[in-house]
Amino acid sequence: MKNKIIYLIAITLTFVSFTSCDDYLDISPEGQQNSENFFNNPQDFQDALIGVYDLLSTTALNNILGEIASDNSLCGGENQADVLDWQQIDDMIHTPDNGALRSVWQWMYAGISRANYIIEFQDKIDFDEKQGVLAENLFLRSYYYFELIKFFGDVPMYTDGRISIAETQSIDRTPKSEIYSQLESDLLSTIENLPWQQVQKGRATKGAAWALLGKIYLYQNKYDEAADAFNKVISSGQYQLVSNYASIFLNNNENNVESIFEVQYSGSQEGAGFGCFQCLEGNFAVGFMGPRFRDGDFTPYASGFSFNVPIQELVDLYDAADTRKEATIFDIDAFVASRPDVTYNLGSEHTGYFNKKYIPYADDIVLPDQNINRSNNYRAIRYSDVLLMAAEANLQASVQKDNPQDLLDQVRDRAFGDSNNRITATLENILNERKLELAGEGHHFFDQVRTGNTASIPGFTPNKNEVFPIPRIEIELAGNRWDQNQGY
Repeated sequence: MKNKIIYLIAITLTFVSFTSCDDYLDISPEGQQNSENFFNNPQDFQDALIGVYDLLSTTALNNILGEIASDNSLCGGENQADVLDWQQIDDMIHTPDNGALRSVWQWMYAGISRANYIIEFQDKIDFDEKQGVLAENLFLRSYYYFELIKFFGDVPMYTDGRISIAETQSIDRTPKSEIYSQLESDLLSTIENLPWQQVQKGRATKGAAWALLGKIYLYQNKYDEAADAFNKVISSGQYQLVSNYASIFLNNNENNVESIFEVQYSGSQEGAGFGCFQCLEGNFAVGFMGPRFRDGDFTPYASGFSFNVPIQELVDLYDAADTRKEATIFDIDAFVASRPDVTYNLGSEHTGYFNKKYIPYADDIVLPDQNINRSNNYRAIRYSDVLLMAAEANLQASVQKDNPQDLLDQVRDRAFGDSNNRITATLENILNERKLELAGEGHHFFDQVRTGNTASIPGFTPNKNEVFPIPRIEIELAGNRWDQNQGY
């Protein structure tokens, strides 16, 4: 939650892995509570809910991996060994021992465990805001489970409360179809208890729940259901496209009218660092994606670590009149040509391009680790994303809720500033439009996988790389009862 220092209650702070996710910090100083005698008043529930929201900050890793794994960009960095886990994913040579993938696994399950902690004690007291708290909590749990499915496919599902270490020895991986069914039920139950607008920015809303539900339907090819869910968002009148595409990602335009769900980052240090990304309140991915500026006046930007560099083929896809090109792609050579005093170091796999949507800014420095602690919010679900998913769903639905051509035209008209560059709403054109509209935002690899368009991903092996491997150590800690994903 932006502009609010987030204090996590100790009992919701400590999670090591899926197999030890009940290891709450049960130290109980005099006058304080532990995990078993908590939830005695409404504020306890609100504080615990903030703990569930807090794990959203770790999805910065999910987002950067969603680009690096796709055909949009290369890993980059200082050299080919810089953040080796990311390099392996970029080259599609990752293994079950990949540390980045284990972090995704741990952090998403940490969020689920915090959500389940609230569910375990949800009947302890009643209060006026209780249904809203429980609805936000289920939305967040659904969000974390959806991330796990995108990365790993079938994963262990538990829903009723904390899970003991002993129970991890008997729980199996749940087919993703069953998890999807649970998420559909959970989200449908939350919608009536969520408002269209929240007083505090970043909290789950009715629109966010409908959009996430529609996306879950779309990933299952349930086009009629997806079209209906997206229609709820579109017909609500709560959202609209920002007229200036380039302004969407500016720090002074966060939580704008196009934002349906946005991960909030404050950039406050709070003792975090390179050894504890999950401890950050800032967006560590932003600093990783900036150019390696060395000298000169390169304001308004700041230096970074040159990861996630867009490739020439992506740049060439943009029409010269498409305003999204300049807003998405930072051309370092063009910038230096206008600033002769600026120098920079070449990173690995240098293409000359950087992700401008999440480029670090000089006025957003938080010491001592400014390169990993930026306040740029992540626009997790944008209205244009929903319009394009709705166009895709309606095109393939048995009954259209909205005209896919009209939906595509809205996105194209904003991109070009007029209606002179419209194209026919075919599936190929809609998916290509998603690539152009959402480049740099972490969606593309998963779009490629769900639509079967993976041939252009370097090193991609069919019937293997559609999902990532279950972390080897998690399989071992679960008693070696889980089969590894195919090919790993």
